[in-house]
Amino acid sequence: MTWIKPSLLWMMYRCGWATKDGQETVLAVEITRDGFEWALRNACLSSYVRGVHPDHATWQRQLKHAPTRIQWDPERDLHLQPLPYRSLQLGLSGEAARRYADEWTVAIRDVTPLAHKIHTLVRSGNLDAAARLLPQERPYTAANELLTHLRP
Repeated sequence: MTWIKPSLLWMMYRCGWATKDGQETVLAVEITRDGFEWALRNACLSSYVRGVHPDHATWQRQLKHAPTRIQWDPERDLHLQPLPYRSLQLGLSGEAARRYADEWTVAIRDVTPLAHKIHTLVRSGNLDAAARLLPQERPYTAANELLTHLRP
């Protein structure tokens, strides 16, 4: 399974500012909106949620056959502490992983130096300068029907 993490700070939490073993490189991958929305339409939540799924068995069947899965994880601040709202994490397997690699990817940039620079500023207490280096991240506007089956 390949995971897309649309939030830079959540990714920094996951990879420890690009210092964890095997996670020393951070790539920013730009994909098409059509591809991202295909992934949302074909996704299943990674865990059972009463009220979203009719029952546990139905969720298990959906999860088994879905090429994408969604997790809602707490967003992070510059100290990588959880914030009171969640960011989407999108897992791709099978057909979705193939489409991601072969059709949806528009650009790939190594943002490891940026991660290290922001981390250095955070460690030195210069949060304003660190915040200015963060990429602009806006809430994703999508048609309601794309997210109805994914909202806990």
